Amino acid sequence: MTSSEQSSERNTGSPEFSGEPVYLAVGKLRRPHGVRGEILMDVLTDFPERLQPGLQVYVGESRQPWLLHGCRKSSRALLVSFKEVTNPEEASKLRNELLYVRADEIPALPEGEYYHHQILGMSVVNDTGLLLGKVVEILETGANDVCVVRPESGPEILIPLVDEFVLQIDLEVHQIRVHLLDGMIHAGIG
Repeated sequence: MTSSEQSSERNTGSPEFSGEPVYLAVGKLRRPHGVRGEILMDVLTDFPERLQPGLQVYVGESRQPWLLHGCRKSSRALLVSFKEVTNPEEASKLRNELLYVRADEIPALPEGEYYHHQILGMSVVNDTGLLLGKVVEILETGANDVCVVRPESGPEILIPLVDEFVLQIDLEVHQIRVHLLDGMIHAGIG
C-alpha cells in the first residue's frame, strides 16, 4: 500500500460533481524564498521526485494551471518556482495555497498497490458479504496503513491494510472485502 497525494487538511481536491476531474494535493505553498520568486513548499506526496520542471500543476481553490519552472530540495521542504512568478511580492500572494496534480495524470502503481484516494469512500464487506461500512480515513502507522471504517451505527472499525485482513480490493466495484478475526468489531479495534 502506498499513500496518496493528500493534504493535512484532508482536502484532496476531489470533485463535488460526477464527471469533474479529481485533483490531488501534492504540496502546500508557504512563504517566498529569495528574490527570484521561489516559494517554500511543504510536501504532501510520497512521490516528490515526480515534481519536475515542466510538470503541469494546479494552484489554489480555482485550480489555476501553471507549469512548474523549478523544484529543488531545501532542508525540510521543497523550493518551487513558476515562470509566472518572478519576485517575492508575487510569490507571497500564493502563501498557504495548495498545489495540485490531476489524478488522471499520475502514473499507475504496480498491481496490488493503491493510492489512498482510490480507497477512500470504498464500501467494506466481510468475507460473508456483510457490509461493515465505508472507508473514511487511512492512518499511516509506519508498519502498515490502517483503514478507518465507519459503519452506519456503532464504533469505527480499524482494519490494517495487510494480506491477513484484506482479501480483495476491487476498484471497479469500489469495494474492499476483508476477513476480520473474532472479536475485532465488538472490541472496536477492527
